Amino acid sequence: MQVLTKRYPKNCLLTVMDRYSAAVRNMEQVVMIPSLLRDVQLSGHGGSVQEGAPDLYTYFTMLKTICVEVEHGLLPREEWQAKVAGSEPSDPENEASEAEEADEERLAGELDLEAQFHRHFSSLHHILTHLTRKAQEVTRKYQEMTGQVL
Repeated sequence: MQVLTKRYPKNCLLTVMDRYSAAVRNMEQVVMIPSLLRDVQLSGHGGSVQEGAPDLYTYFTMLKTICVEVEHGLLPREEWQAKVAGSEPSDPENEASEAEEADEERLAGELDLEAQFHRHFSSLHHILTHLTRKAQEVTRKYQEMTGQVL
């Protein structure tokens, strides 16, 4: 079987997704003992540490979870909401009010689908680029901690 590898333009969403997945895979291969990342803060610009910022272990697990969704698709809405809320899927009363809001958004949104698409596409591109940098930073910091800096 022949494997086709297509090269996409630099700013294509598929390229950004591939870069993110590759950065997370690299992070997973480098970080052999994830527990070492607990209570270690990622330094910001100029080496300053932001108070209340998540530790590297939190970033590590978040980046892996998002990568699974990028590569395998989204969970069904009810499962995702239950996972985020940490509870069972929502009750019918809340679903009815959410359905009304969704209908209102749909009616308003049908007027300018192209603008909405551009806004969401740009946001997704920006977020994936940001997450790719975070995965690279976690990898770099782990390498520094373990003396693996090349």
